[in-house]
Amino acid sequence: MELILSKFSTSEYKSQTQKIRVMTEGWVNKSVFCPNCGNSLNHFENNSPVADFYCKKCAEEYELKSKNGEIGKKIVDGAYSTMIERLTSDNNPNFFFLTYDKSNFEIKNFLTIPKYFFVPAMIEKRKALSPAARRAGWVGCNIDVSNIPEIGKIFFVQNGVVKSKDEVLEKWSKTEFIKEVESFESKGWLLDVLFCIEKIRKKHFSLDEVYKFELELKAKHPTNNNVQAKIRQQLQILRDKNIIEFVGRGEYQKITSGKV
Repeated sequence: MELILSKFSTSEYKSQTQKIRVMTEGWVNKSVFCPNCGNSLNHFENNSPVADFYCKKCAEEYELKSKNGEIGKKIVDGAYSTMIERLTSDNNPNFFFLTYDKSNFEIKNFLTIPKYFFVPAMIEKRKALSPAARRAGWVGCNIDVSNIPEIGKIFFVQNGVVKSKDEVLEKWSKTEFIKEVESFESKGWLLDVLFCIEKIRKKHFSLDEVYKFELELKAKHPTNNNVQAKIRQQLQILRDKNIIEFVGRGEYQKITSGKV
């Protein structure tokens, strides 16, 4: 897998934004496989408003976001209302995120985040455009990726290092239990507790250590009056899905690969 964007011709474009779009989409089209099934990807020809790439084999769709520098905590997206509608639709795409160095057009990071890791609370509404703006009143959004568990960030390229196809496919498959959670409320709880577990930077941890996040979880779920019971419920789900293992007397260990 080559990690240079500049080899893709952009001579017919004057806008730097258009040139970057052509280069990044060209690289994905040539180099990236579907992380769900491993098949090659196809590019939507008619500028689909929903996604940029799709897989003919498994029908998964992907939207590409690219930026110079680091990924950061937030990714700029389009209209807020459109994004919220997409989260509840059947054709909500997965995301590809690509970062590059503009000095040499070298790719630094390329990752995918499955669509089922996104809940409305992760979509930040931006301030409406001023009355003097060409699109006065338009409200955009940011995708807050800082609260997405590391298990949901599946790298093809990380800090310039290419991951194997088998590793990408394996990591994607280990996230699919999230897809089984139907309501946004239940999914939000599961992702939030999983994120808290990741903050405990060791393989073995105790129930009491997870309880230390009670106030943080209460702030995110203010209508719940029994947070500790909810924590135990999520730990049970994560245990059943082989993400963590119960080792007795309120003690657990992480058993999935990666940072979790």
